[in-house]
Amino acid sequence: MRLLRPFLLAAVLAAGTGSVPALADGPHGRARPPETAPIMREQERAWQATRDGRSMPLPQLERRVMPMMGGADYLGPELNGDTYRFKFMQNGRVIWVDVDGQGRIIRRSHDH
Repeated sequence: MRLLRPFLLAAVLAAGTGSVPALADGPHGRARPPETAPIMREQERAWQATRDGRSMPLPQLERRVMPMMGGADYLGPELNGDTYRFKFMQNGRVIWVDVDGQGRIIRRSHDH
């Protein structure tokens, strides 16, 4: 058992360090995969708009819209250009609410 313990420790360490270089590189160490690049650009643009005061932070937008939804279940946000699309479910129906960065409802649709 004593001889097995160092071998197991070495195996665990070797397995754990195999992914460390990939994590250390981060977004600046290598190009982003093509499928994540558009998402990251939208997130960066949203963050910049919030930082510049052109848009409210997402939690603040959510707090503004949720009371208007009459108890519908909130399923989460999507970012579409300069607007957020909040997804709700009520009585088995999907409700989409598009909101601009200032918290104004642009559009509300059922079963979109």
